[in-house]
Amino acid sequence: KMSSGTADLRQRRKQNCTESDKMAPEERNKENSKLGRSPKYLLIQRFAKLFFGCLAAVTSGMMYAVYLSTYHERKFWFSSRQELEREITFQGDSAIYYSFYKELLKAPSFERGVYELTHNNKTVSLKTINAVQQMTLYPELIASVLYQASGSEEVIEPVYFYIGIVFGLQGIYVTALFVTSWVMSGTWLAGMLTVAWFIINRTDTTRIDYSIPSRENWALPYFACQVAALTGYLKKNLNCSAEKFCYLLVNASTYTFMMMWEYSHYLLFVQAVSLFLLDSFALAQTEKVHEVYRIYLFSLIVGYLLQFENSALLVSPLLSLVVALMLSKSLQMNMKKSTFVSRLLKIMYIYLVLTVAVTLNFLIKMFIPHKENEHLLKFIEVKLGLNTTKNFTMNWLLCQESLQAPSQDFFLRLTQSSLLPFYILVLIICLFSVTQVIFRRICGEPLKETVKLEDGRIGERPEIVYHVIHTILLGGLAMCLEGMKYLWTPYVCMLAAFGVCSPELWMTLFKWLRLKAVHPILLALILSMAVPTIIGFSLWKEFFPRIMTELTELQEFYDPDTVELMTWIKRQAPVAAVFAGSPQLMGVIKLCTGWTVSSLPLYNDDDLLKRNENIYQIYSKRSAEDIYKILTSYKANFLVIEDSICNEVGPVRGCRVKDLLDIANGHVVCEEGDNYAYSKYGRFCHEIKMNYSPYVNYFTRVYWNRSYFVYRINTVISFQS
Repeated sequence: KMSSGTADLRQRRKQNCTESDKMAPEERNKENSKLGRSPKYLLIQRFAKLFFGCLAAVTSGMMYAVYLSTYHERKFWFSSRQELEREITFQGDSAIYYSFYKELLKAPSFERGVYELTHNNKTVSLKTINAVQQMTLYPELIASVLYQASGSEEVIEPVYFYIGIVFGLQGIYVTALFVTSWVMSGTWLAGMLTVAWFIINRTDTTRIDYSIPSRENWALPYFACQVAALTGYLKKNLNCSAEKFCYLLVNASTYTFMMMWEYSHYLLFVQAVSLFLLDSFALAQTEKVHEVYRIYLFSLIVGYLLQFENSALLVSPLLSLVVALMLSKSLQMNMKKSTFVSRLLKIMYIYLVLTVAVTLNFLIKMFIPHKENEHLLKFIEVKLGLNTTKNFTMNWLLCQESLQAPSQDFFLRLTQSSLLPFYILVLIICLFSVTQVIFRRICGEPLKETVKLEDGRIGERPEIVYHVIHTILLGGLAMCLEGMKYLWTPYVCMLAAFGVCSPELWMTLFKWLRLKAVHPILLALILSMAVPTIIGFSLWKEFFPRIMTELTELQEFYDPDTVELMTWIKRQAPVAAVFAGSPQLMGVIKLCTGWTVSSLPLYNDDDLLKRNENIYQIYSKRSAEDIYKILTSYKANFLVIEDSICNEVGPVRGCRVKDLLDIANGHVVCEEGDNYAYSKYGRFCHEIKMNYSPYVNYFTRVYWNRSYFVYRINTVISFQS
């Protein structure tokens, strides 16, 4: 029965495709005969529109990539720097990702390089890690293969090749947003406006400026391609060839996106919820939505196998939701009929899917061991006020700017570029139109096969409904965590640009206003051209000079103290030495010198999180003996103290590293609303600089400059005064 059902479904889809392919030319010929146009004229017109639109999309992407490259060169003077000075520009986790790319290129063969990464014991002391799985190093694997296979060794330096790929992907990102807005509005003017808003609000749309190798910069361009393909795939009356192309692109981009970023399945879960709501109210073709569910399932299975049986994908909410939706599919088939029972079942169906998904996720977590994202759940509990903690790691994460609620400056910047006001206008119109359509569906009114401009029903287009739901969900997350704005703001640019350039949106508004003085269709067409043109000119006048100033202004980025530290380590430290210090500095030491470190700036592993907390104790009020025992337990030979952390004067008291350590260690006493620090030991990073016993018995200073103090950890302890 199941096989015959799927066969019938496929046959129906083929019939629909052939019918739409046959009907479309007949309808077009009728319209053309009425307007006095020949099919040849229409073909030339469509080809010209497609050609210039594609040319504008590709040009926008290429210009943005060139802009990023030029800005990066002006900011860091990259071409005039030595290799060590270039590598210092990679900070924190970015340094770790690029260091593994370097190791792959240095390996005698690609196979040997991959083996060393999957059995890596030279990065973190006393720990063998599968770096490919734990740090999602597939971008570095691809970049190293391309660099060696293309014969680029004699043409371009490895660092330029690496950042060039990332900048190229950002160009694809912008092109995909351009195409999405173009497909939704029908005019590539919307794409141009999307790109303009994206670049003007660059500080809120991307983190490419200060974190080039981050996973999201590799992954989000593929997600943007997936969204563009999904937008086309959801459209009504799509011919078979276009539908197949969109389907294949959704397939390929979904799988690639999942392989590039360890948190990709959470973003796909948000997208799946949007599609679930879209399908629940029968606003899209069920077959298409369930095809996307199958793509999710396939990507999760293949990702699990190729990511060394990554259990995080099995316990992800995406898998539970997709399986629940497929199990509940048969019930939804019986709901499509416009009866009172079907409307009652609709509510039961939503409840059933959510119940099955939650239960399934709970059962999977019971039987499958998983540790990857436990700290994430604990963070959410504390963030929502469901729990309190003195744990250093949790409080440190809560103090990070990206995990705070967005500031007023964020909304002010979006308002100054006119993005936020137009986004709110477009969202309100679309949301009210979608609400009207849902109400009609509940009352049993069927959807129109083709929505014409004069109908003023933009909420009946499934791709528009999907984007409205998706942007609301992403916006809700962005209102809680500022870091989520990098996922939401690009689609704010796209949706706002689509709205002001869409005659259908203006027509929907005029239908509600019941305009009679002016012909609404004519006014909608005029406004869909005039409004974006006015916006474009105003943006050009105000922001173009600023962008050109950024590109022409030479900036100075030079850190001589860090350069001196790395040079000393490479010249003076033994090859087998292990360094201890803050995780961010350890990432730079690993990249610039290749020496083994005791911790890394990564937050997806419980053991590394515990290491980071323990080694941060060098900035706490603990005894020399306690610190010595902690460092020797990780086989550290050298300790690096950063003056910037030890003497940190943070804008928010209580969020400095030393404050968080005092809270975690119980060295803070609260009396009548005031906090008092108390410990019988002084702060270790201060006391060790005094060079008196017992500190000199455990540690010997071997190097220092204005920013860093390096101490050798003594293997033989002398207690002579």
